[in-house]
Amino acid sequence: MNQHILEKIDIVPAVVPIALTTARTGDVISMKNHGRCAVVIFKDAGTNGDDITVTVNQCTSVAASNAKALDFTRVDLKQGTLTDVGTWTTVTQDANEEYTNADLGGQQALIVIDIKGEDLDVANGYDCVRVSISDAGTNAQLGCALYLLHEPRYVKPGGVSAIAD
Repeated sequence: MNQHILEKIDIVPAVVPIALTTARTGDVISMKNHGRCAVVIFKDAGTNGDDITVTVNQCTSVAASNAKALDFTRVDLKQGTLTDVGTWTTVTQDANEEYTNADLGGQQALIVIDIKGEDLDVANGYDCVRVSISDAGTNAQLGCALYLLHEPRYVKPGGVSAIAD
């Protein structure tokens, strides 16, 4: 198929590039119009021991209503000097809404958590997702997060907004 990438995915900023010396709560996005959302966290190296924790919540609206844990078991990452890391490492964890890697503080990292629409508590009205990144400590390391919404339910020129209910 000859589709432009933006006809297959929507890219939405969650956390703009910023120092992670303070906890950062991402914007909330709606998954009503997409089957999946890859949460992508990209961070620079900081100081060993200044590790981040990534938390994913589900909400009933883009206003972050009724936020609660959204458990996941798989995390894919590249860590180290990213220009030298060519392949992904898949980490499987017990179902949890958080991911922490005690080796990430002093390393660059690209982290992907792929959420399926059916992972959300849709029976109770949960159709939105929010990512948060914990305080990384006192030494600055830049980081950001993006939502890559894929498996669109409706294809429409210009897409369908994921930041509105």
